[in-house]
Amino acid sequence: MTTNRTHLILLLLCGTALCAGLLCAALPTGAKVQGGRSAFTDYRGEQPGVVRKITLADLPEPYATESVDNGPLLVPRPANAYPRALPGFWVTEFASGLTNPRLVRTAPNGDLFVVESEANRIRVLRGIDSRGHVENMQVFATGLSHPFGLAFYPPGPNPTYLYVGNTGSVVRFPYKNGDLQATARSQTVIPDLPAGGLLRGGGHWTRDLAFSSDGSKLFVSVGSYSNADDTDDNSKEYHRADILVSAPDGSGLHVYAWGLRNAVGIAINPQTGQLWASVNERDRLGDNLVPDYITHIEPGGFYGWPWFYMGGHWDPRHQGKHPELKSKVITPDVLLQPHNSSLEMTFYEGNQFPAEYRGDIFAAEHGSWNKTVRTGYEVIRVPLQNGHANGEYEDFLTGFVTPSGDVWGRPVGVAVAQDGSLIVTDDASNTLWRVAYTGR
Repeated sequence: MTTNRTHLILLLLCGTALCAGLLCAALPTGAKVQGGRSAFTDYRGEQPGVVRKITLADLPEPYATESVDNGPLLVPRPANAYPRALPGFWVTEFASGLTNPRLVRTAPNGDLFVVESEANRIRVLRGIDSRGHVENMQVFATGLSHPFGLAFYPPGPNPTYLYVGNTGSVVRFPYKNGDLQATARSQTVIPDLPAGGLLRGGGHWTRDLAFSSDGSKLFVSVGSYSNADDTDDNSKEYHRADILVSAPDGSGLHVYAWGLRNAVGIAINPQTGQLWASVNERDRLGDNLVPDYITHIEPGGFYGWPWFYMGGHWDPRHQGKHPELKSKVITPDVLLQPHNSSLEMTFYEGNQFPAEYRGDIFAAEHGSWNKTVRTGYEVIRVPLQNGHANGEYEDFLTGFVTPSGDVWGRPVGVAVAQDGSLIVTDDASNTLWRVAYTGR
């Protein structure tokens, strides 16, 4: 059997079968936008190429459906199971055998730094072979405390430090391009972030980091302690549900933007220099409330939590409180599926994907636990025009859920490799996936 014939058979099967890292995926669905109530979906409707747009007019009333506890049943990755992308994209298992791989960042020299949060360490991955696999993987640092965020400082081609967001602090390691191991012990930059547990009453624990384009500001995202508790006189929410900002040495720490329940992923738009965030919203208001979102961040901006959501809708649990804030709530740029659990985001600045992808956002959707039929478990693309979003997003990488609804993969981190391919971390199968564009 010839190679071309083999590929043809797989292409015919790929709508129902899982492909072994070849170019097949889901058939393109065209550019028609799924809007109105049809924009709401679950894993059964997620297909590469489907474009969705949720607006404020589409939101149901609170408690239109009963809230549920429907966490994923994680199963081993089925034989030959691969994520699905549009034709022309090639998905390979870039690296495996990691422990809870979460955030991934690309160093200026092209090395990929991956945070293994549960193992309290950082790995460095170097090189991509002809099969799309990593060539070398080493441990950069250990002994951290539930690390998540990474940022190289100063911005540009020659950093001197790698900053790490532990759950209760920000530390930094001396670093120069090409270092595969930390050359000295870490230095503490911010010692007193509110430390998180591991949810279910323990608070959001991830701390993402980003530097402003000129390197003068260090941004730190800190999620809320609670789902939607009133923050008045609540010491557990101090410096939470915020994006904080300080000087690179940690001095002058203060609130940059607030009312963000959990801005898990933050990133600077390289074209505009503006800060953006990928945000988890609150639960227990029904299947289709409250949408997660991706948005640019205004200095001093208020995004509603816990009293309001989506541009001035009062949370019924806090009805009537803080009317003076109602007109100040900023409506996010892009509303996502409620309970998607939107995590890390990145801007595509590579040259491998088609030209229309350049400058767009890719974000990892970890997947729901508070929806009747699970949603998320995918990577999405947010198209931008001149740095602005029009509210639409596209399913880009799907297939992490079996037809019966069991989950084998959960995307967390996204980064653009030096060759322009997209790297995705998956903390359910402990795998890194590589999405390359060949056009074939």
